[in-house]
Amino acid sequence: MSFLRKLFGGGAPAKPDNTPAATEAYQGFTIHAMPYQENGQWQMCGVIEKEIGGELKSHRFVRADRFTSREEAAPFTMIKARQIIDQMGEKIFG
Repeated sequence: MSFLRKLFGGGAPAKPDNTPAATEAYQGFTIHAMPYQENGQWQMCGVIEKEIGGELKSHRFVRADRFTSREEAAPFTMIKARQIIDQMGEKIFG
């Protein structure tokens, strides 16, 4: 029975990889590319952080873009994060 369960998706879900695929400092912010696997593809996801007034602020973003690998998703996530920072700056935390 366990063979059939695994074959048809009834097994335990895969553990998410919480390590960033890439990290970069940009204009005083720290960007972490955190793509996650969904339906066999990698979903664009990232976290933008900045310390403001002694407090670490964090903004998580997810976009509809999907990629065939985690390594392929990471640079596109960084591009999107830089665009968000350029357009919104610290307003993303408010």
